[in-house]
Amino acid sequence: MTDFDPKKLNKNWTIEDSISKYGIDKWGEKYFSINSDGNISISPNRRSKKKVDLFKLVKEFKTREINTPLIIRFNDILKDRITELNNAFSKAIETYDYKNIYQGVFPIKCNQQKNILEKIIEYGDRWNFGLEVGSKSELLIGLSILENQKSLLICNGYKDKNYIEIAILARKLGKQPIIVIEQRDEVQRIIEAVKDLKATPILGIRSKLSSKSSGRWGKSVGDNSKFGLSIPEIMVTIKELKEANLINEMMLLHFHVGSQISDISVIKDALQEASQIFVELSKLGAPMKYIDVGGGLGIDFDGTKTSSNTSTNYSLQNYANDVIATVKDSCEVNNIQHPIIISESGRAIISHCSVLIFNILGTSHVSSQVKISDQKKQSLIITNLIETLNQLKNLRDKKRDLSEIIELWNDAKKFKEDCLVAFRLGFICLEERAYAEELTWTCAKEIANQLENEEIIHPDLSEITDTLASTYYANLSVFKSIPDTWAINQVFPIIPIHRHLEEPFCKGNFADLTCDSDGKLNNFIDNGKIKSLLNLHPPEKNNDYLIGIFMAGAYQEALGNFHNLFGNTNVIHIDINEDNSYKIKNIIKENSKSEILELLDYSSDNLVESIRVNTESAINNKTLTIQEARKLIDQIETSLRKSSYLSE
Repeated sequence: MTDFDPKKLNKNWTIEDSISKYGIDKWGEKYFSINSDGNISISPNRRSKKKVDLFKLVKEFKTREINTPLIIRFNDILKDRITELNNAFSKAIETYDYKNIYQGVFPIKCNQQKNILEKIIEYGDRWNFGLEVGSKSELLIGLSILENQKSLLICNGYKDKNYIEIAILARKLGKQPIIVIEQRDEVQRIIEAVKDLKATPILGIRSKLSSKSSGRWGKSVGDNSKFGLSIPEIMVTIKELKEANLINEMMLLHFHVGSQISDISVIKDALQEASQIFVELSKLGAPMKYIDVGGGLGIDFDGTKTSSNTSTNYSLQNYANDVIATVKDSCEVNNIQHPIIISESGRAIISHCSVLIFNILGTSHVSSQVKISDQKKQSLIITNLIETLNQLKNLRDKKRDLSEIIELWNDAKKFKEDCLVAFRLGFICLEERAYAEELTWTCAKEIANQLENEEIIHPDLSEITDTLASTYYANLSVFKSIPDTWAINQVFPIIPIHRHLEEPFCKGNFADLTCDSDGKLNNFIDNGKIKSLLNLHPPEKNNDYLIGIFMAGAYQEALGNFHNLFGNTNVIHIDINEDNSYKIKNIIKENSKSEILELLDYSSDNLVESIRVNTESAINNKTLTIQEARKLIDQIETSLRKSSYLSE
């Protein structure tokens, strides 16, 4: 447990202090708050008074032997996100007197889980909400679960003959697939498929825009973007479609300017350019009916409402207004009929409904409490460190001289370096080296205590906070459950789900279960800023310390891998009832070790048998008793049936 002085603990800490510290009122979108028990509570939508206590929920799951780590999905939040998106566009259409409708689609790549997609289709049915697919596998999913014949199935991604033929023939099933031409070589395959099948598709074309994007994916658009046609390529494509008598099937323009767009000006510029391309395609003879503005609708991870990579400087309503107004203006100036507006807003729909919960297994930290030795034969380095510590202590009651503190800290670091050199040369023993390091960290702790009320820490002393920080060992795999934190340094809101009536006076970060130095969480939201340490509580013996990762519903599970063979966590879908209780709708059980091994072609039966043969040899050699062999095999067989994560 972290060293601390109980006398310095703020006994007047309040829920409001926790709200301010973690910024939950800013990024929580009113779905997440802190209740009077100091626990995180979940509300199904912005207007509802229904709330469920997340900490109590997890504890109740534990009595059902559904243990952490686990993902809880709140169906009500998902429903609200879809409703808010459609309502925002409905309001914009009414405000600007737009003469057509909005008809969104959900990009399957954002979360392919069957239960998620079924709920999106159910909740979006009243608006004929559809799906976007980017591969043949996703196309098969879309065709199998999308029953509403008015819903659109946007077909993106690379397309071979098989992909194109399936999409064309699906029209005969009453589906509404739109094949979006993203590469030049797809045009001839489409023309040949039409001839072979004697059936016609609905076609779209994806344009590479010159408009610049922003944020983490800002360089993924423009002339060097992976998908889409340049303007010269569009002109050639239109010519070929006319020659093949397919120009009347060209009805959609699609564009995409990146994911999680933080700056609304980027969206406006892209919309203006795309709207003009739409107008020109109409003038070239294509009966343009749809404009697909793609994805990119961002969410405010850090609560700052700025154009930072983890926020947005616009609201959902701002976004809808700009889309509708810009498209309308371009069309009316050119006397073109207003098109149906499509968006592929995956992250904005799915992120909020999933919460990943994990427990803490233990902590580690440098020792900053040391008993001063009065031995006369100690080394000069030790003597110097003790003198430095005493000088720092003498500054407590004096008017603070920051330059003197910096000088003493530099002295302490130099003496520690001298100690390491002396140890390498054999002049001091391991015990003396340990004592010198403890003295150095005690100097750091003394400085930290004296500067604890400082708003800004001098750069020469900023390393002290990191040095004294604790590592909290998390019962999860970063690579499996939140790979974006490792791959692209994505920052999610991470906070304890309970104990918010207590001051979180420890500074720490998280290390996961994998044997990989990248398996850590060390970017956190703190009052709108991204910092390397999070305020946490000291774990209590025999009590779980539970941490929640919020707004992580997009992409994470599909991108996760089996690093160190840690598998899927438990996933629970719940509805919140009127009386603040809940109803479990679906439980997707975590992977057992046996299931994970089988994915890599290991047979559990063969594995057990191989070990059993080894135990027989050991019994014959009298290095293992029969009882020990039986216990070993029992433990292995039990372990294979259980989770890859740690349990009590």
